[in-house]
Amino acid sequence: MRFTSILAIYFLFFCASAFVLLPFGVRTTEEVGGECIPGQADSAPHRFHVGRHLLKAAILGALLFALYYANWAYGWVTPDDLDIYSRIKS
Repeated sequence: MRFTSILAIYFLFFCASAFVLLPFGVRTTEEVGGECIPGQADSAPHRFHVGRHLLKAAILGALLFALYYANWAYGWVTPDDLDIYSRIKS
């Protein structure tokens, strides 16, 4: 696998991880005990730490990419294993 392919696939895992991790660990202003600003949504986070969130996404993306790369190298799950339509016809 070429290095550019590795970077592109890792970037996809990183972006997906960043979106998947968004709702975890978020505390609203009401849960913290602070005062809401007029017009603020009740579900808005009290403080959002971008750096911490991106670090978590980078770690999860690296773990998912390592699993993907190991599968690519050792062939645990192949496209033929995922072809359920040919199994139904037989």
